[in-house]
Amino acid sequence: MQLRLIRVGLALAGNALGLLITALILDDMDVSGAAFVIAVVIFTLLMLVLDPVVSSLAEKYVDYLSGASALVSTALALLLTDWISDGMSIAGVGTWILATLLVWVATAIVGVVLGRLVLTRFAD
Repeated sequence: MQLRLIRVGLALAGNALGLLITALILDDMDVSGAAFVIAVVIFTLLMLVLDPVVSSLAEKYVDYLSGASALVSTALALLLTDWISDGMSIAGVGTWILATLLVWVATAIVGVVLGRLVLTRFAD
């Protein structure tokens, strides 16, 4: 249970940094104050639900797309978070594509770095 809470905390931190970095890079993506926290929570919850579902579907139906399942999950979570939350807005097709790629890369990097730091200390 404690390890699961650590993983959720790491996901929240990684997603917050990923969304913030992406919003700083892309002009057509906005995040705002306290509502941003809610957007991060919504995005993280959606990722925790969507990622296993999309991965399972990708593996079941199209073997060569299973690696792209994280990108699809990220795009879907961004889309749903944009619809549900007032804390984030994305405009333009190019911005949607870049936002998906940037959030995916940033959260992966942050997740690996934070994961190693926290889990290494947790294991000691």
